[in-house]
Amino acid sequence: MSAPPVDYYATLEIPSTATQQQIRDAYKKAALKSHPDRVPSDSPERPGRTKKFQQINDAYYTLSDANRRRDYDSARSFHGFGSSYEDDPAEEEIPRPQQSSSSSSSFPWSAFGFGTKNEADAEHASNEQFGSVFEEMLRDEGLAEGEQAHPTGKFWSLVGGLSGGAMGFIVANFPGALAGAVAGNRLGAIRDARGKSVYAVFLQLPQADKGRLLSELAAKVFAHAVGS
Repeated sequence: MSAPPVDYYATLEIPSTATQQQIRDAYKKAALKSHPDRVPSDSPERPGRTKKFQQINDAYYTLSDANRRRDYDSARSFHGFGSSYEDDPAEEEIPRPQQSSSSSSSFPWSAFGFGTKNEADAEHASNEQFGSVFEEMLRDEGLAEGEQAHPTGKFWSLVGGLSGGAMGFIVANFPGALAGAVAGNRLGAIRDARGKSVYAVFLQLPQADKGRLLSELAAKVFAHAVGS
């Protein structure tokens, strides 16, 4: 039996008339709020957060692409979710699927989202998608620069304030005097992060530091949303 229908607009807490920018902004907030790494690896919240994070990424994958969104909206509207978003009249018209007499319970809703077949693939796809948006968010905050999203001094200063376990990154990427000033006696495990993007560095951080960095970034993103 096909999976039950999922309202991706409800998942991102946006109306079906949302613009692409609104969809992207909603994804940033939802992904940061529900990211599994905001809780410890052994937390009982982790499985639920992982499932929610994957659904949020499925929603963004579907709605961020005009063609995928149009197909999803057609099916969503036919099966009783309400009106679909308004097409841009300047866009080339793409034929919609023919409506059939099948019910929502028989519609292949799994065709939307990443369409992955197992938990490991779904988690990998979600992390890959989040990574690109994560780097964009850090560029906006001056924590990354360039096409490869290389960490800036501001990023390393933030990482340096997280915990002793992150000090190795400081030592590997700053001149000795500055590294010593930041790290003090808390050297931690020295890891060379030269040439890596901020997301690659994030993935190597200790679990607790990942959570703190996500919380710091979430606070900045939500503050921008309130101030806009």
